[in-house]
Amino acid sequence: MGTAKQLFAQQNAQFQGLIFDEQQTPLSGVSILITPDHALTKSDNQGSFILRKLFTGTYTYTITAIGYQTKTGTVELHAKDKKIHHFQLQKSNQVLDEVAITKELQNRPSLIDSKNSAMPVTIIDRKAIELMGSRRLDEVLKEQTGIAIVSNTAGGNRSVGVQLQGFSSEYVMILIDGQPMLGRSSGNFDLSRISVSNIERIEIIKGASSCLYGSEALGGAINIITRLGKVTPQLHANVNYGSFQVLDATVEGESSFNKNKGTALLSTNYYRTDGFNTNKDYQSNGTTIPPYQTFSIQGKVRHQLKDDQHFIGASGRYNYRHSDMLRAYGSDYSTLDQQKETDINASLFYDSRWNDRWRSLSTYYLSHYSSDNSVTMQESNTNLTSDNFTQMVHRLEQQFAYQSDDLNITMGVGGSLEAMEVKSSFNSKDQNNFFLYAQANKTFGSKTTVVTGLRYDQSQGYGGKLNPSFGITYQLLPQLALKTGIGTGFKAPDFKTRYQVFYNPAANYYVIGNEVLRSTIDEMDANGQISERRTYIINQLDRNLQAERNTSINAGITWKPMANTTMDVNVFHHQLRNQINSIQVATGMQNMAIFSYQNLPKSVNKGFDVSISTKPLKQLTINAGYQYLISKDMSIADSIKQGSWPYNSLYDAKTGNSYTPTPKDYWGLENRSRHQFNIGAIYQAPWNITINARANFRGKYAFGDANGNHFIDRYDVFVNQHVLYNATIEKKFDKLPFTLRLSGENLSNYLNYLIPGQMGRSILMGVSYRITK
Repeated sequence: MGTAKQLFAQQNAQFQGLIFDEQQTPLSGVSILITPDHALTKSDNQGSFILRKLFTGTYTYTITAIGYQTKTGTVELHAKDKKIHHFQLQKSNQVLDEVAITKELQNRPSLIDSKNSAMPVTIIDRKAIELMGSRRLDEVLKEQTGIAIVSNTAGGNRSVGVQLQGFSSEYVMILIDGQPMLGRSSGNFDLSRISVSNIERIEIIKGASSCLYGSEALGGAINIITRLGKVTPQLHANVNYGSFQVLDATVEGESSFNKNKGTALLSTNYYRTDGFNTNKDYQSNGTTIPPYQTFSIQGKVRHQLKDDQHFIGASGRYNYRHSDMLRAYGSDYSTLDQQKETDINASLFYDSRWNDRWRSLSTYYLSHYSSDNSVTMQESNTNLTSDNFTQMVHRLEQQFAYQSDDLNITMGVGGSLEAMEVKSSFNSKDQNNFFLYAQANKTFGSKTTVVTGLRYDQSQGYGGKLNPSFGITYQLLPQLALKTGIGTGFKAPDFKTRYQVFYNPAANYYVIGNEVLRSTIDEMDANGQISERRTYIINQLDRNLQAERNTSINAGITWKPMANTTMDVNVFHHQLRNQINSIQVATGMQNMAIFSYQNLPKSVNKGFDVSISTKPLKQLTINAGYQYLISKDMSIADSIKQGSWPYNSLYDAKTGNSYTPTPKDYWGLENRSRHQFNIGAIYQAPWNITINARANFRGKYAFGDANGNHFIDRYDVFVNQHVLYNATIEKKFDKLPFTLRLSGENLSNYLNYLIPGQMGRSILMGVSYRITK
């Protein structure tokens, strides 16, 4: 823009401003250069910057940031003028950034940065979530490569869990703002508990992540980052309504205060649905997917102290869900399954930047979860089962981070006190845990980055465990990067697998915790409730469960053959020792199956995934992904080789014939598809219309062992391959702060009673209104 028009010899002016993106999120690390002085500075964590001791006059400024269009202009500075200038940066490649996958991370609630993990990381940003038209977390995740959303039938179909590279939900840690969430049913965390209305981004780490997040991240971690940090006051309201009486309403407001030293946010969400019946042939009335209503409210506040290097903050979240699910089987038998869930989280933190390189973060975190579940037979008003479960965690953590041009170090130390109680199963039990970790990222030259980490966890009753991780990325060519990582993890058995006694009347089975197995079986036997007792297996299980351990290896490439195309190929191999799996130990009266838990010596998840993002036209972006997966318990293959009972029989119920199996007859673990494929296209049409269409293919997968030989073979029950189609159309207005959205899911109305969590065709209309001051 040229040089200054005029300068005066009065050095008492300043250039002060705030920089944020199109979503009003402050941008840190943005370079601000003014000429002719060539004074340079960068924006801080709040997007704020200031250049002092300037001469009055007119300057040209240049504002640059990676991923954003450079902004230039002129500004006239006056003596003692403390005006704060606001600058909004536009993304340089808007469509590509919307769907994908990496962006600069700002205002992290934790010093642990997932992008520094040795394992593969996928990041879904807020814009991508909005374009999906999704409302709950499970709806977002099911469209990602390498992720399957699975129903947890053991939890009475209430729980919708996630599967990462073959790992089921109990091995995937779910975190909000870096803090672990509580409340699992049979090890499964119900993802539908979480609304996406206030999510800024979702970070997904595949593979053993215990080095960063602790023992529950044995198979991976999903970290949900909620929003905070907008400078401009604003109010946002969003409502969606549609099929199955789904109503999703969000109101949230955010503002800075005290001269932009502080930021506060309050967000509320209400959601309800009538549920859905996927099996009308068998269940004459009621639903198989529970109807429920939930209300959540979240508040966050952050404020700087005496200078912009020290901050304090707090956050709180309350979530309540209530559900009454009727199930009618014929005219004379129906059950009412009622559940109330309360989820409360709160945290306090102190964030201090000692200097340009060192930073510390002190956090206290409290989480409380309670669930009250009961099932009543309607005809006789008889209580069939009840489960009152509470869990509470107090957690203290101190983190340190060092950052230079080629070296990043993150360290942490902390401990937690966990208490859990299941009425009718066991009284309150406490468990103390202590952890210590460090991770470093070092860049050598211009092509090689090495990541190494180590974490020590001390668990009460299971001793100490060390989990190392190591990764390396090598930029072979400007368009081609090679990367590989290895990590380990461990997971101690939880209280439920050790102590809980749970009856599922809908599926007519019992689950008995390992450490109360013999006493419970003896008591049921004495009461005449046992028709078959598998003594051999019970004797094998009459010992404490061992902690599970996993070694994950991921290796792959990132290739950018063209400026508008990126391809990622990743090969993975996970070897899990002492995997805890259910096993039938007895049969009760009226053919009731009774299960407990055992350690499997060795199981394997291996395969590869490929993801591609390309932009063949300026208005069109296409994303696609494929995963091939083999998931097997190797001890079953050994048992088949040895001809051990019951693995020595392959029975075809259709013909009545039996065969002697070989290891090749073993299909693998239930609920895992060998082939998954997803493709999506985003088209920026005229008149500010965006069309987002997706298709998700899931290959054939095993549902259950039908012929009773304790492994999946070709004569067992499978879910056939199928494709689900989803689409969203969004219209924005130039002069009005409205956005209209029409979204459809499962457009082909694919239904299968073996997929109890899959709703039928769903159409929703939505409108959002945003006021920005």
